[in-house]
Amino acid sequence: MQIQPFTVSIYTENNLGLLNRVTSIFLKRHINIESLTVSESEIPHVHRFTIVVKTNTAQIQKIVLQLEKQVEVIRAYYHTIEETVFQEIALYKISSESLYKGELQKVIRKNYARIVEIEPEFLVVEKSGTYQETKKLYEELTPFGLMQFVRSGRIAVTRPKMLISEILKQ
Repeated sequence: MQIQPFTVSIYTENNLGLLNRVTSIFLKRHINIESLTVSESEIPHVHRFTIVVKTNTAQIQKIVLQLEKQVEVIRAYYHTIEETVFQEIALYKISSESLYKGELQKVIRKNYARIVEIEPEFLVVEKSGTYQETKKLYEELTPFGLMQFVRSGRIAVTRPKMLISEILKQ
């Protein structure tokens, strides 16, 4: 069985301790979580976990079935990279001294990033995109005095027509 990345979407009630139970399902199967994002969904009072893992199809099918056995889980789905549209966001804190070097501004523009804050000691650059795009900008900004870096987990929607609101109402 071929190992590949999967995006798992879990629609849940927002209850205490659920995050621990969800992550323990992956832990028991020795599957590392590459990315985890939790937020409100398009349905009031329903939250969505977006989890990225690398495993095979048989394992991910078992995991989704086990996730749906949790009382608070309404539905769980898994999708391949080809079936999703996804992005991450990254913030880069850079020494303000670099701002006046014309090369820094060229790097920011070339990577379709933007400056979100300028302070006397530092500036903060924001970039949304794929993991590879945010990593590339990280490598290009490092020589300019990168002070801090943080990347969000993946957020994703499916390419196939999935009217989640309608599915969950059934």
